[in-house]
Amino acid sequence: MLRVYRLGLTEYGQASHFQDRLLEARLREEVPDTLVLLEHPSTLTLGREDDGRHLLVDREALTRRGISLVTTDRGGSITWHGPGQVVGYPIIDLKHRGRDIQKYIQDLEEVLIRVLADFDLCGGRDDDHVGVWVGEEKIAAIGVRVRRWVTKHGFALNVNNDLAAFSLIHPCGIMDRGVTSTARLLGRHLSLDAVCDRVVIRFAEVFNLTLDYSQAGDCPTQ
Repeated sequence: MLRVYRLGLTEYGQASHFQDRLLEARLREEVPDTLVLLEHPSTLTLGREDDGRHLLVDREALTRRGISLVTTDRGGSITWHGPGQVVGYPIIDLKHRGRDIQKYIQDLEEVLIRVLADFDLCGGRDDDHVGVWVGEEKIAAIGVRVRRWVTKHGFALNVNNDLAAFSLIHPCGIMDRGVTSTARLLGRHLSLDAVCDRVVIRFAEVFNLTLDYSQAGDCPTQ
């Protein structure tokens, strides 16, 4: 069973707290596998593999631009989140899925590849870099953490978001590739609700889960 929360624009720290609560509840088997979908205000996040060397401006410059900088416990390097981007945080118990983290990451890639195909875009994998690519440009980043075989963090799909903030970093620590979005590729904006609808359907399909859909307008804080 898959429970889904769609939270809209949610501050990063609040969403992180919600993830932690869900993870603890999943460990206790009090909730089913869960997918949280949302957007963040403009935020740069540092993964465990990044000490800040892939940030190309100082913190004062970020403050002037209204961009937050957050250190996280996920894998990977630095990336950006912001309005117009679909961010997904799956809280999935891998004990029932072979305890295979690499397979889990490949399944996340597959979800996003299928979502892009729903909008007539051909996404694919790269042998050297995690995520989803269209040609030589990255359209979706993936970074996860697994605790006692339950996942947190997840993916970010560039849809209608401004790509300018990526010029402030080496996205995911990659220096020789670009980033793109569905808006750039299609020449038009997509409805974020429509994209989220497809993410839910494709996620349930790839992970072979039945939907238990919970609409949540706000991120619970207690």
